[in-house]
Amino acid sequence: MTQTIHREELSRKRIRDANSIGLGLDARKIEALVEYLAQMLGWSRTYHLTAIRDPEAMRVQHLVDSLSVIPALARRIQQDSTDSNNLPGPEQAARIMDVGSGGGLPGVVLAIAQPGWQIRCVDAVEKKTAFVRQMAGVLGLPNLSASHARVENIEPAECDIVISRAFASIADFAALAGRHVRVGGTLAAMKGRQPDDEIAAVLASGEWRLDVVQALEVPGLDAQRCMAFLSRA
Repeated sequence: MTQTIHREELSRKRIRDANSIGLGLDARKIEALVEYLAQMLGWSRTYHLTAIRDPEAMRVQHLVDSLSVIPALARRIQQDSTDSNNLPGPEQAARIMDVGSGGGLPGVVLAIAQPGWQIRCVDAVEKKTAFVRQMAGVLGLPNLSASHARVENIEPAECDIVISRAFASIADFAALAGRHVRVGGTLAAMKGRQPDDEIAAVLASGEWRLDVVQALEVPGLDAQRCMAFLSRA
């Protein structure tokens, strides 16, 4: 059955979601998030961007989940900037790589909500990076780009944060994508329950240290979510 979205209702829920997370999103950003979900739903009828096709489930499991990381990322960016003697601003600029981004989660959501952040989505599936490029144009996001490539084959990108949502184990994530983290930067792995075994495995390499595992509050999601922040040992 073809699913459709009710834009006014979804916009109201977007505002409520953002307020619950502590984000002040203006009307333009809310409209862009609604349009992104509509575009993802439309593309998914032809291309397998996501296994979730119900608009309400997509709102919670994709959009709200991706929005939930922004406060923690913003604090981390400000902390890393302060540690490197750069003066933090109200919306600190940052270079962020989203590895295994798929249809742009969380990368497109980050680019919409934080226009001062430069977001690069990387995925090995061409139709998914084509969709992200389409979103950069449709949504008017000059801070968003996409690379169709395996992350281990890209030249080191000197990013402030390299993030993944459902890419691999933390050890594999660090091995393949860690070289894109600048000196003093952060590797951020979005996970469900706290992945103690994965953390132990990456720490055993001796190349990374665990800074913190941040619990994430995802309104409407009946499941545990967290993000592990790591830096070079």
